[in-house]
Amino acid sequence: MQLTNDELKKRISELKEKLSVTVVAHFYQRDEVFELADITGDSLELAMRTMADDAEFVLFCGVGFMGQSVKVLSPHKRVVMPKIACCAMARMIDSLYYDDSVKFLEDNGIAKENILPITYINSNAEVKAKVGEMGGMVCTSSNAKKIITTALEEGKKILFVPDRCLGQNIANQMGLKSMVIGQEGDPKEADIICYDGFCSVHQLFTLDDIAFYRKKFPGIKIATHPECDPAVCDASDFVGSTSQLIKYITELPEDQKVAVGTEFNMVNRLRPKNTYVLSSTKPECPTMNETTLEDVYLTLKAIDEGEPINEIEVDPKTQKWAKIALERMLAL
Repeated sequence: MQLTNDELKKRISELKEKLSVTVVAHFYQRDEVFELADITGDSLELAMRTMADDAEFVLFCGVGFMGQSVKVLSPHKRVVMPKIACCAMARMIDSLYYDDSVKFLEDNGIAKENILPITYINSNAEVKAKVGEMGGMVCTSSNAKKIITTALEEGKKILFVPDRCLGQNIANQMGLKSMVIGQEGDPKEADIICYDGFCSVHQLFTLDDIAFYRKKFPGIKIATHPECDPAVCDASDFVGSTSQLIKYITELPEDQKVAVGTEFNMVNRLRPKNTYVLSSTKPECPTMNETTLEDVYLTLKAIDEGEPINEIEVDPKTQKWAKIALERMLAL
């Protein structure tokens, strides 16, 4: 039976009132999904806020690694996802590719005990666990600089996975040397060795886009996410995480124009005037946009019928070490 969006919203609201479930949604979700969530935020914020929530079920509207993070930090909770969509960046590295990266450093004269791994939260639980076992930790785009600063105090080489752009941008901010595995460079001379992963959405923003907006609107501000190419970030007025971008943009004077380099759905709901998407194309994350109202309704309906679907499970060993990697970050 085909239901309209209004009918779906009505049924979703009825089921939410009936069930012990909290609906959470990432900033990049479709508007109609984002608007019905009980908790909204970026990936780590959602995982942390659900830790304090007492509902039996967490219905997570986002991508797979985010649901895993909730399960890792709150193993007693039942975590379900309307769509277990897989972040393209997170898919670029698995435990085998991670092991290959460590071997690359060892083959280039860096002993394993002299490597300190840091994984961006945009990675699956198995990679987080590998990092945890090696004494490393997780970071987010907002705290990466602080995490790396602390890590450098151990005097080790930092293996940063999976996002090369975030690793390079933080290195540039801190005046450090970086290199990307597979590209030219000697890892022994680099402070941060980056895995060659990236966000396909944030690769859409270019220096030509910045030049276009600066010419069209003299005085415009350019605000970008650190998953963008380092050259784009270097040419921006402000670089920050999702939450930092929201704060920066919403606090600008109303007449100040700003072009924003991050996912379309979030930019589109920031403020009604003088806010532009820094791209000639629509930078919409395909996996974040997989979740629909119908998916949310069917997932709630399955809980109500006693047969939950798309439930997230993490094996005990992976859960243990991934949690340690996350907790090392939270301790800072």
